[in-house]
Amino acid sequence: MPRSSKKPRRLVADGRVYMWKMRHSHRRDDEGRCVDCRQILTMSPQPAGTGGPLRIIFADGPGRYIQGGAPFGSGDVGFSRGAGLNLHEPGAVRALLDVALAGGWQPEERGAVEIDGWSLLEAAAARSTDPEGP
Repeated sequence: MPRSSKKPRRLVADGRVYMWKMRHSHRRDDEGRCVDCRQILTMSPQPAGTGGPLRIIFADGPGRYIQGGAPFGSGDVGFSRGAGLNLHEPGAVRALLDVALAGGWQPEERGAVEIDGWSLLEAAAARSTDPEGP
């Protein structure tokens, strides 16, 4: 039985538990076309109330790809000529978390934090393909 894509998943990193989920959002222009597509990866420290969520946002733009079907799969984000990740893969999510933590995100802070995912992508992609692991 396939897992529900709407149900948060559990990730344990350095003894701390996070619940994470990925969603796709966009708006429609006056002609009904999808514009402003974004992939949003949200990680929430657990137990609930012990810190604010981290939202890593990948917004569509020149030289970038985000979920949109063939030839890319669901959850794929990347640079047209460079690094890429699949946000459904726990290893990719862990790599993004590690890069965000190294960049100064503090999971115990109460407020929500949003980070431009493109600023994390290359370092996270390098971590997720490292045979030594994150």
